[in-house]
Amino acid sequence: MIPAPSPAAPFDCQLCGACCSTSREWPRFSLESDEEIERIPEPLRDVGAMRCEGERCLALSGRVGEATRCTIYALRPLVCRDCEPGDPECLEARQRFDLPI
Repeated sequence: MIPAPSPAAPFDCQLCGACCSTSREWPRFSLESDEEIERIPEPLRDVGAMRCEGERCLALSGRVGEATRCTIYALRPLVCRDCEPGDPECLEARQRFDLPI
């Protein structure tokens, strides 16, 4: 069981990136239109999902736990937009990288 974060614990996605580096199965396309998917650069797309290297989404730049950013932030898939700092998926991803929760 993952403990709840303390109320004072802020989660800064640009210092983390764990959620984008946890599973090649996670950054999937779901309700995006064909036009929305086509706006994502082809080298970053795979069939039905974002392309990953290992478990890490290729759209993520930087070093997990230090400084990261999504290179297609404005175009990112809905599953990425739905991820919230401090939600259960965030905490699970942070735990996998031994980041504070």
